[in-house]
Amino acid sequence: MLNVLDYERIRQAYYNQGKSMREIEREYGHSYWTIRKALEKPEPSGYQLGQAKVAPVLGPYHAQIEQLLAENVKLPRKQRYTSKKIYQTIRKAGYRGAESTVRAYVSGKRKETRRPAIYLPLEFDPGIDAQADWGEGTVVMGGEPTVVQFFVMRLCYSRKLFMMAFPTQKQEAFFLGHVHAFAHFEGVPHRISYDNLKTAVNRILQGRNREEQTQFTRFRSHYLFDSRFCTPGQGHEKGGVESAVGYGRRNFLVPTPQVANFDELNRLLVEACRDDDLRTIDRGVHSIGQRWREEQPYLRPLPDRPFTCCQSREVTLNGYGQVTFETNRYSVPAHKARKQLTLRAYPFQIEILADNEIIATHARSYQRNQDILDPLHYLSLVEQRPGAFEHARPMRQWRAEWPPVYATLLATLRTEHQTESQAIRTFTRILQLHQTYEADLVATAIEHALQEGMPHLSGVRFCLNRLLDPTPQASPLDLSAKPELVEVGRQPLALANYDRFLQEVAS
Repeated sequence: MLNVLDYERIRQAYYNQGKSMREIEREYGHSYWTIRKALEKPEPSGYQLGQAKVAPVLGPYHAQIEQLLAENVKLPRKQRYTSKKIYQTIRKAGYRGAESTVRAYVSGKRKETRRPAIYLPLEFDPGIDAQADWGEGTVVMGGEPTVVQFFVMRLCYSRKLFMMAFPTQKQEAFFLGHVHAFAHFEGVPHRISYDNLKTAVNRILQGRNREEQTQFTRFRSHYLFDSRFCTPGQGHEKGGVESAVGYGRRNFLVPTPQVANFDELNRLLVEACRDDDLRTIDRGVHSIGQRWREEQPYLRPLPDRPFTCCQSREVTLNGYGQVTFETNRYSVPAHKARKQLTLRAYPFQIEILADNEIIATHARSYQRNQDILDPLHYLSLVEQRPGAFEHARPMRQWRAEWPPVYATLLATLRTEHQTESQAIRTFTRILQLHQTYEADLVATAIEHALQEGMPHLSGVRFCLNRLLDPTPQASPLDLSAKPELVEVGRQPLALANYDRFLQEVAS
């Protein structure tokens, strides 16, 4: 079949170069009727089916299928004929073909009657509307491929974008994403549109009415914005943020970021959002950043303090000095333990409180059935029971990663003390310095104490104080220009001079 270039070559030869059809036939090898078609119109026609394809197996059932599809219009939406049900129906009538053939035919018929989706072009006022949603992406975190959930919010007028990654889509992460987005926008939009998220909506009522989660209502009251929830299944009602989720994934997560933790990943995402302010939207005149500067004065002001984005609950201490949250157990300092405590779960950390005092902080684990132990919480117990040192799990976990100088100190203490218990108690008291000083500083002080022959608590404390407040070292005087003073202070003592001095004082 000839293409457009073949048609042009034939028409050029006939109309511009004056060649006859016979010459063109000999030169290009085309038939007379092919050349005749090229001369009658400037481009080839598309392929057209001359007559309907014969469907010897399904053909006799076309009328029945179309009748069933016509009945669908009158049936309840959730009780209509599916392709599978149509296949089962005509099979009972004698059809012996494949189900896939029926599916293809039904799909084609539905496309013929389906209207294309057309949406109204929208225009927003500055500061009024924003849209929020969740997305999912993959990064390399700590050397391992990790699936992260990212919260996205976009201002509808300026289209300024904010994106933040979390391990989960839990309510505390949902709230914290808002808090950081509002800080990024330097204000709060008057109204935010959402899907019917479980973190915000408890129950869908008639129309646009929703029974909202109590904690979400508290959050809205804190920032004084209105919420708007989309019709179920109508994601286009917040199409701006839907497209922003895909845009952020394609542009901010490609190539795949390689980060150490969520802090580093979120710094990269905020930088990417700021760089995106330089972009100008299609058919726009000003950049996103310029439009945001116009919009920012219309946003609601930020409150004096941000909302506390956490779950808070009462917990009970177990016999191993731990409290349980979401199947994981977190340790508590033995010397501050109480039977009843309060736990606050933030997206990235756990806080444990006794009488409104924070007594323990841990990185939050999203695995299951984990024991998160801080060895410092158990040092007072080890000091009381030195015989348990070798088998205490917190100490074993710590020993696997502490610097070699700690093992050297423990070996030295064991040789200098009369009993194993005395050595362990002294070693434990030195380790308790970690509760006050940085780990690197304590390790350096232990190293200095060993070098100077002071492998005990007071010696390590002395080295710590010297590291924190080093005494200036006086440099020796240069007496090369005055050699007569070099021997001052080095001459031998004359005790007779001292006796003469005492006689003069007595007289």
